Amino acid sequence: MTTGVNTNNTTNTGTSNSSTNNSAMQQLSGNMNTFLTLLTTQLQNQDPLSPMDSTQFTQQLVEYSQVEQQINTNTNLTSLISLQQAGAGAASVGYLGKSVTVTNGNAALTNGTATWNYSLPAAAATTTLTVTNASGQTVYTGSGATASGSNTFTWNGQNNNGDQQADGTYTLAVKATDANGNALTPTVTSTGTVSEINLSGTAPQLMIGSMAVPLTAVSLIQNQSS
Repeated sequence: MTTGVNTNNTTNTGTSNSSTNNSAMQQLSGNMNTFLTLLTTQLQNQDPLSPMDSTQFTQQLVEYSQVEQQINTNTNLTSLISLQQAGAGAASVGYLGKSVTVTNGNAALTNGTATWNYSLPAAAATTTLTVTNASGQTVYTGSGATASGSNTFTWNGQNNNGDQQADGTYTLAVKATDANGNALTPTVTSTGTVSEINLSGTAPQLMIGSMAVPLTAVSLIQNQSS
């Protein structure tokens, strides 16, 4: 299995913010130069018997200074965010080759097979399993195991008409009711091996086959058994 770090099409958030800040600073500098030119002209041509209002003059200078400080603050925050993203990317490399448990209901259909685990808090009278594709379209519906505790559902990638679906990311939803018709709340997980780390977005994504998994959707990390 090939493992690696994918940095193609990296989102240049830091670069974009830096360019915006530079543009704002250039605009501010231009406005400041214009303001100083007008101020100098006013001072040279003011009526000695009616000089400029010093309070207004001071207030304008303070406002320019505050805007400049805010732009500098934004620039520093952009640098901190970039450093944080770089640190998260470096830390995520440790997931390569590890087996992770995913909690968002997604699983990767690979070579025509996808497997989920779902846990029921009590024995169910009926359990309905629904698989949807990445577009949210239902591709499979069927009944599932009703035993309390952990249950495994392995899907062969075929819809209810027997048509094989393309490999990719699919989501399992489980609805269950007990003997009294009360709804049960199952939990759905899947397990896969991280083959790549995708750093093309603002946050690292763990790649299990073609499925991207955010770090927030990982509940367990294990070494691959030899």
